[in-house]
Amino acid sequence: MPEITFTIKNKVGLHARPATVFVREAAKFKSSIMVTCREKTVNAKSILSVLTMGAEQGAAITLNAEGEDAEAALQALQALNDTFFGDPE
Repeated sequence: MPEITFTIKNKVGLHARPATVFVREAAKFKSSIMVTCREKTVNAKSILSVLTMGAEQGAAITLNAEGEDAEAALQALQALNDTFFGDPE
């Protein structure tokens, strides 16, 4: 099962709009995707679950994906973080 870890870059963290962008991107993939932040692991395709993690700027999150498009899913989600989820830096 592929796994990546990265640090949330955008100012507001993974809240409200960025979380929605994150979940919508995750939902594009067939793979099962889980995200972990501070010992809490949730389904990356569930907006309520992602919001409850409270991943603020600087938080380290780990993504695990399992399925036929797992690698592509992880790359796409990391790219979102690298571009601040579409928010200005």
